[in-house]
Amino acid sequence: MNGLMKLPDIIIVQVLIAVFLSINFFLISTFFRKHIFHTSMRYILFAVTLLSDCLFLILTNVTLILTYFGFTMPLRLCLIIYLLLSVYSYVTPVTLTAMTLERYVAICMPLRHGELCTPHGALQLILIIHSISAVPCTINLAIFYSAASPTFYNQRGICYGERFVLFTWQGHFRSAVSQLYFFIMFTIIVFSYIKIMKVAKTASGDNKKSTWKGLRTVVLHGFQLLLILIQLWCVLIEDAAFKVSLTLYNNIRYFNYIMFFLAPRCLSPLIYGLRDELFFQALKYYASCAWPLKANVRFVHQNGSYDAAMQSVCNHTQR
Repeated sequence: MNGLMKLPDIIIVQVLIAVFLSINFFLISTFFRKHIFHTSMRYILFAVTLLSDCLFLILTNVTLILTYFGFTMPLRLCLIIYLLLSVYSYVTPVTLTAMTLERYVAICMPLRHGELCTPHGALQLILIIHSISAVPCTINLAIFYSAASPTFYNQRGICYGERFVLFTWQGHFRSAVSQLYFFIMFTIIVFSYIKIMKVAKTASGDNKKSTWKGLRTVVLHGFQLLLILIQLWCVLIEDAAFKVSLTLYNNIRYFNYIMFFLAPRCLSPLIYGLRDELFFQALKYYASCAWPLKANVRFVHQNGSYDAAMQSVCNHTQR
């Protein structure tokens, strides 16, 4: 992005990323400090999205700064960064899809939820998620390896992803694979939404409240996935803007970077960190205490099964 962003724009991006990373690291630390969260698949998958988003934000920010200031690096190192960015650009949306399916099983197949959504099953699912996420990158690198010169790896240069796209058709193929992935993921989310909607209409009492909350979570996952999908179309919009004006091109590219690269990676804290009662109470507990001190602070209890769940969290406070 050298020449495409001004220094004030870079500073704004640094502030936003610092805020996003601070929030995410706080959520991650909350997850690891509470054993109760390690026993639920949805919290484990939530932690995966947070870790994936943090890694993605750090790597994109590093490449942004290096590119802006014109720093070069060995292209072997650039290849590793590109590999990680390619994989983890898919890990979050694929994990969101898995989280949607977990909600579908919990609401539509409650008797099998305990059997299917275990911590051990979550670890197996994480491996599957990373394997699926690595497929597009593996295909693209296989094409690159077959055509790249052996001297390429000994060169130095500015690191950006387009270095590993040697042919026009390769870029089109990469875009087609990405759109196929997101079409499948959106289909799964829409399917889950329809099934949960049917259950919500027939539910009653506490089940109805829980079902509608799960339905809203699925909608938020769909919105988050839509923002990530728009990344694929940003290039087309930027190319059209470039033909009109360089200033317009710069402004649109900066807007796209904020809205469709940074913002989608920061919705997970809102969807689970603030909307989930159990996790939110844990966040309030750690936010209200001085971390070096083990203050005797109690959670605010509510009635029903939630009170028992919060008592369980309190029992693990000193662990």
